[in-house]
Amino acid sequence: MELKEIRTKLTDAIIAGNIPQIVTFTMTMAFHMGSSDVHIEPGERVVRLRFRVDGLLQEIIEYPSNIHSAVVSRIKILSGLKIDEQRKPQDGRMQMSTDDRKLIEMRVSSLPTLHGEKICMRIQDKNRSIPSLEELGLRGNNYKSMLATIQNPNGITLVTGPTGSGKTTTLYSALSMLNTVDVNIMTIEDPIEYEMKGLSQSQVQPDIGYDFFFGLRTALRQDPDIIMVGEIRDQETIEIAIRAALTGHMVLSTIHTNSAAATITRILDMGVKPYKITSSLRTVEAQRLVRKICEQCKEEFEPEDIIKKEISQELEKLHPNEDFDRSLLKNIKLFRGKGCPHCEGTGMKGRISIFEVMLMTREIEKLILESGSERAIEELAISQGMTTMVQDGYIKALLGITTLEEIYKVATS
Repeated sequence: MELKEIRTKLTDAIIAGNIPQIVTFTMTMAFHMGSSDVHIEPGERVVRLRFRVDGLLQEIIEYPSNIHSAVVSRIKILSGLKIDEQRKPQDGRMQMSTDDRKLIEMRVSSLPTLHGEKICMRIQDKNRSIPSLEELGLRGNNYKSMLATIQNPNGITLVTGPTGSGKTTTLYSALSMLNTVDVNIMTIEDPIEYEMKGLSQSQVQPDIGYDFFFGLRTALRQDPDIIMVGEIRDQETIEIAIRAALTGHMVLSTIHTNSAAATITRILDMGVKPYKITSSLRTVEAQRLVRKICEQCKEEFEPEDIIKKEISQELEKLHPNEDFDRSLLKNIKLFRGKGCPHCEGTGMKGRISIFEVMLMTREIEKLILESGSERAIEELAISQGMTTMVQDGYIKALLGITTLEEIYKVATS
């Protein structure tokens, strides 16, 4: 079924007041548009339906508020929530098949608001394959560093970035390379975002005391080789992760910081001694998601001289061994999307990550032990071959993958 036809069917279902079809075609349309989240937001007279596509919310349609309670009830029934509970938030899950028989799963959250319950649904495509590190956007020195890291039998690898920057997907991509019959891989997650054969996956339940710390401590009794922990949030969890790494395990996890070097400061602020960091941490990888230019309507253009100068100055700082065609700097061209039906007129379609990967070398370990500043750690990492997120973004802009505007949004020099 084409997207235009689905939109028409959704409109017809709203006009007819057909609640089951409203819900079904909403989910089908969201799936076909590649949405990550569906927002159903009640107002005084109408309810607004919005989808998050490639990180940005798009308004899809409105329907009368007098049918909203029926729509909410339908969603609650499908996701196992209490229909008669409207005073407090609820969380649930639901599954459905699209018109082409693809199974999608949704995490459903309800929230009481002034004009009724707001529904937010996170879409998980159960048929989606886990992308490779190259498909995620890792390239050059960053790719080599990440590859060297996951070939190390022990130590901690941390992936950092804001919420929704693709950290968990990167971890799963690494796990897919490590997932062989001769290793025991365990994950402690909140929630489990991908089901992967060969892994022992467990979801935390904080309301009964099963948090990341308790899960990680328990996982160590399960004879693991590799442990993936959803997030490092406190000193207790990082300390047990360090203990696991020092006893021969590989630990992969995420943490919230602004850059690779800032992660060191964050861990120190948690109360971890510098010598514990240097003895256990192997790599910190920072990332952001940027939108890709639509391949159907991409066009080349020549930027202003000030932009050319900015790009040249930044990329001339790249380490000599970085795999980058420096001839691109002689006649700088950039790309943009004109807008077409394929990209809904936005000029952008899909997303890719920009990265920086900091390997813990002996020199960086020495600087940490000497209480070196965040800036000093970053400069040392760059001098040893780290390509920063800004530089990685500029390279992807020159290659016609994304725009400079996208890089400005998520990364700064």
